[in-house]
Amino acid sequence: MSDSRPRPERSILIINPNTTVAMTDALRPLVDSLEYSTASTNFTYFTAPAGVPSINNELGAALSTGQCLPALKLQLQDHDAFLVCCYSQHPLVALLRAELANLNLDHKPVTGIFEASIAACLQSIDTQDKFGIVSTGSQWEAILGNAVAALLGPAQSSRYAGTETTGLNADELHSTPKREVDLRIKFATKALLEKGARAVCLGCAGMDRTVREACVEVLGEERGRRIKIVDGVVSGVAFLEGVLRAGL
Repeated sequence: MSDSRPRPERSILIINPNTTVAMTDALRPLVDSLEYSTASTNFTYFTAPAGVPSINNELGAALSTGQCLPALKLQLQDHDAFLVCCYSQHPLVALLRAELANLNLDHKPVTGIFEASIAACLQSIDTQDKFGIVSTGSQWEAILGNAVAALLGPAQSSRYAGTETTGLNADELHSTPKREVDLRIKFATKALLEKGARAVCLGCAGMDRTVREACVEVLGEERGRRIKIVDGVVSGVAFLEGVLRAGL
């Protein structure tokens, strides 16, 4: 008996450019929470076949690009949109766009979770309000600061409250006692609030609950709940889904 269910009309590839399958698996509930996975949209997941288990700096991003790009080139025809899930100005975003253009497939959108989260953040707050980023290792403070300037331009720097970090790399978040991780996330969040941030971009998945708790502790229940907390994976999927539905 044949399957009469309609086949998905579009496919979005979710790319984890590091080799840690557990990090890929952690993306699935974030994507599923949007409930876009219907008869018309299919989500496929990619984990780097080799490279680094955690991207902790620009060198790691470059190494992961070299390992991922050859495999991803073989999948460009199979998907309609691509999301690079590393919270950085990851080279894969630009390189995938270039490869698609070479194949006359530049109508297929590509974004990274960094770019998507900044765009969503700025659209969720007033034009005079600031946003900031909570991330992992302290090296990201300068790296993400430079990435924000490259994305928005120096004239927009007044909107950026900065990046505050936990001092732990992404892989260390899973091996460090939860209480210590939560304290570090809260300390970073409170530092952003002291700088006037009214929206917080999450530089690592799974921080949202602790960031919200910190906002409430500093500002009280009502004002703390009004701080926007933006997840890059959610923002990226929502953006790509919207572009595909609109046929842009």
